[in-house]
Amino acid sequence: MGAPAATPHPLLVVVLGPTGSGKTALSSVLAEKFQSEIVNCDSVAMYREFDIGTAKPLASERARIPHHLFDCVDPDHHMTAGEYARRARQTIAEIGSRQHLPVVVGGTGLYLRALLEGLFPGPQRSEELRQRLRDRGTNRGPSYLHGILRRLDRAAAEKIHQNDAPKLIRAIEVCLASREKMTDLWQRGRDRLSGFRILRLGLDPDRGALYDRINRRATEMFEKGLVEETERLQKKYGEAAWPLASLGYKQAAHFLRGELTREQALQAAQQAHRNYAKRQMTWFRREPDVTWLHGFGNDAQIQRAAILQVEHALSQAAAH
Repeated sequence: MGAPAATPHPLLVVVLGPTGSGKTALSSVLAEKFQSEIVNCDSVAMYREFDIGTAKPLASERARIPHHLFDCVDPDHHMTAGEYARRARQTIAEIGSRQHLPVVVGGTGLYLRALLEGLFPGPQRSEELRQRLRDRGTNRGPSYLHGILRRLDRAAAEKIHQNDAPKLIRAIEVCLASREKMTDLWQRGRDRLSGFRILRLGLDPDRGALYDRINRRATEMFEKGLVEETERLQKKYGEAAWPLASLGYKQAAHFLRGELTREQALQAAQQAHRNYAKRQMTWFRREPDVTWLHGFGNDAQIQRAAILQVEHALSQAAAH
């Protein structure tokens, strides 16, 4: 007699895509169909009290379906990708132990990569160095930091936009502290997620339709009280609340400081969200083995296609 067949790993479903593409709607449909539990992978939605600008699932949805890693971080705590990965992996393992299907949903590409692929063992942060780099970037413009990184690690510079100061600063810090290229470190020591088969479902709606939806959603956020929420959080936490620099809240803060009119702040928020969606798609197209669904997550046809993909993945496991 041969050795008994190995028990197949349980399935993990990932719903990814740009902001406004309907990830929440699709994940809810999958959760109801397959006795699933939803795990958040949106960096700002993890923070308590940040509600209007994050488009979190409705309280009714969260009462009907188990949701994890929403409203779990205080606004004055900075959640790193590494800490997110640790929490998410523990949560996914607990869901698996209940023999439920974990569905990871969100648009923060770095957090998703940390969860699935692991992070490279970079050096400790140096706040002194980071502040010096921030000051120089402010005084000399974003292209200055990009130029430094290009000299230290051209391949990393090609992957980071010249206006993305936080990532540029971290990359420069890694290169200087480790005396190695960050791209070399990326290739070593990653702790990939194990114990699950991963099905990645990507939402890729028409670009024009997506931008229209993003514009409408930003308008609704302002109408529902985004400015008032921003003002309340500013008074309560001041500069300590990291998410106040995120999309929507940042533009509302410009209005509150009198730097923009309300209409200008709304238009700036719409533009920022559209730019973010474009960057997200650039990032997610580098994700391996994504099954792309060309529509919005609340379209019935897209939902049926996603259900078929999950059913196929589950049947494959049962057949082995």
